[in-house]
Amino acid sequence: MGRHRILGTNGRMLVAAVGVAGMTAVAAVWTAQAGSTDSEPSASPKPKPIVGQTSKPDPKLPDPVVNMDIAHASDKGSKGVNITIDDGPDPTWTPQVLQVLKSNGVKATFCMVGPQAQAHPDLVKAVVADGHRLCDHSMSHDTTMATKSRAYQSKEILDARRMIIKASGGVKPLYYRAPGGAFTPYSRQLAASQGMRPLGWNVDSKDFKQPGAAAMVNTVKNQISDGPTVLFHDAGGDRGQTVEALGQVLPWLKQQGYSFGFPVR
Repeated sequence: MGRHRILGTNGRMLVAAVGVAGMTAVAAVWTAQAGSTDSEPSASPKPKPIVGQTSKPDPKLPDPVVNMDIAHASDKGSKGVNITIDDGPDPTWTPQVLQVLKSNGVKATFCMVGPQAQAHPDLVKAVVADGHRLCDHSMSHDTTMATKSRAYQSKEILDARRMIIKASGGVKPLYYRAPGGAFTPYSRQLAASQGMRPLGWNVDSKDFKQPGAAAMVNTVKNQISDGPTVLFHDAGGDRGQTVEALGQVLPWLKQQGYSFGFPVR
């Protein structure tokens, strides 16, 4: 939802994660923004390109324990690919995504919305048990977070982090992905101070539009040279096309000599 292309520090065009939460707790937010959980609203005015922007740390916050710049590179190097899955967990689609990842021997990063994690702790634990990494994707998926107060940003990030940790049985999220690219220097520093590297992406599969599995696969094939971090979703609507696309694109990436890893920390 509300997607913005933002220039990262390496000179590539990045798009920060976005999607829909698909749960009662945030239904009002999505009604206001989209009118339905499966359609993309008109884009709001683009924010200033703050992603990756150098900023003076806020002395009131703890020192970052990981890099506070937006991550998009892979720990597997130049032929690495990071598969990232947003907005879940979802009881219908997350198990299917997990199965296709397992069938292909691929580990991914799951960017979870706090109330979704709280509602489905069994799925959070299943993600961890399969060797995937966790990512904080805020509480309400508010794509206007960058315009809100620091207190609001803090609550969105830290409350979701607590829910994810509790649902996982104590496993901490290693990344923070701002909804709609709504990063600020403050939110990046706050996330980093909690051990969560801010996370962007390079390739948007466009699965939120449900363009068909073939279109998603072609998007990844055509854009993977732009960078290694690829965005899919496991919530916010019918993700059958996403499951089908993953089943096709993961083997193709392997055939091209790519290895699957995690975003750099």
